[in-house]
Amino acid sequence: MPKRALSQSPKELVDGPPAKTRRLDPESGAELPFPNTKVTFLRPPPPFQKPMPISSFSYDKSRALRFDNSSMRYYAAPPIGAQLSYGYNRWVRRPEEKGRLDGLLTAFSRAKKDNKVNLADVGVVSWRGVMTKILTSPYEERDGWELNVMLEHGTLYLEEHTSDEKVEEKNNIEPRHRTQMYYGYAFESYGTSDTPYRGQTSTSAEPPCWGGDVDTNVQWCSVVRTKLGDTRLLIGGEVDCVREKYTGTTDSFVELKTSMTIRSAQDNARFEKKLLKFYFQSFLLGVPEIVVGFRTPRGEVKEVQSFKTTQLPRLVRGKAGAWDPSMCLDWGCQFISFLKESVVEEKGTVWRVKFVPGNGVRLVKLDETLVEEVVGKEDRVGFLPRWYWDELTESANVTETGGSNLYILNG
Repeated sequence: MPKRALSQSPKELVDGPPAKTRRLDPESGAELPFPNTKVTFLRPPPPFQKPMPISSFSYDKSRALRFDNSSMRYYAAPPIGAQLSYGYNRWVRRPEEKGRLDGLLTAFSRAKKDNKVNLADVGVVSWRGVMTKILTSPYEERDGWELNVMLEHGTLYLEEHTSDEKVEEKNNIEPRHRTQMYYGYAFESYGTSDTPYRGQTSTSAEPPCWGGDVDTNVQWCSVVRTKLGDTRLLIGGEVDCVREKYTGTTDSFVELKTSMTIRSAQDNARFEKKLLKFYFQSFLLGVPEIVVGFRTPRGEVKEVQSFKTTQLPRLVRGKAGAWDPSMCLDWGCQFISFLKESVVEEKGTVWRVKFVPGNGVRLVKLDETLVEEVVGKEDRVGFLPRWYWDELTESANVTETGGSNLYILNG
């Protein structure tokens, strides 16, 4: 049995030392230290409720938002030998932009009006990508991140902070990375169809099973309601495809991924590390299946394997340096509690939280100049669109005057 460090109590060895928020002066903000992933995490993880869809919507080729399933795709087995470089020169790539919440807030607004969710019941509103960054942070060794945060009427809104310089950098990535990015989109084309059962056309000049040229403007998104610990979350994210039919639940959702072929123990270790993000990207939206295409450096698919999302942690459990989803969920609860305790609700106030790997997170209140940069000369209050802010204000006024049109959500 390994010796315990003298600074660790028996409880810390089992549960991990509790993270303590460091209070600073109002100008400096507050800090949450990085979690200790070296200790064995044995206490029960915070409960996570199965995600339940409350809405779905599509973006078409012109990037118009439609509340229908017109952009939904159906899973079709990707062929072995598929060349992921096919169609690269016809790729319509949507320009990178700031990670606004507008589409998600539009869906949220409609859901509230349809009595599918109550604003007072929701603690956090964010995109799936942001929540994935937060939950996987305990095992992140390289990439930091920044979020803009607003607290309005008891609900935290989180958007990824992307500076103008960072947006430009993403739009001008080097050719090698751009090609690797395209391989993932091409695999989605080979693995999806616009009908439940894809037929083969022998006269087509396209390769077998090609689902159409890649246009990243087109997306189908699901908005789900879930709960981490005692906090209700509203999360939106893109869904690659469904198996056979969409029934209004997440049961038929499928996520498509690519990875390099595994030829050595080192390759396998890298793949198992990637599984952490694969897992939470699907787990947060309730996606039960992940299909991975293993490819060569030149983009030829050599193997296709399906994984059940809930079984991914078993593939790494007990291995040296393995990730533990319980640690991630616990950190997520700590992070949300940290925001609840530290963020002060003031009209239009924006806060910035910055994560540094190995260090933790730091929260500061933005001054007027930085808030103006967040607004970006758009019609917004903070980073919330003006129309949504007006809805919040109107809803608050109705509540204060004892309006009778309030909906109370049970459960």
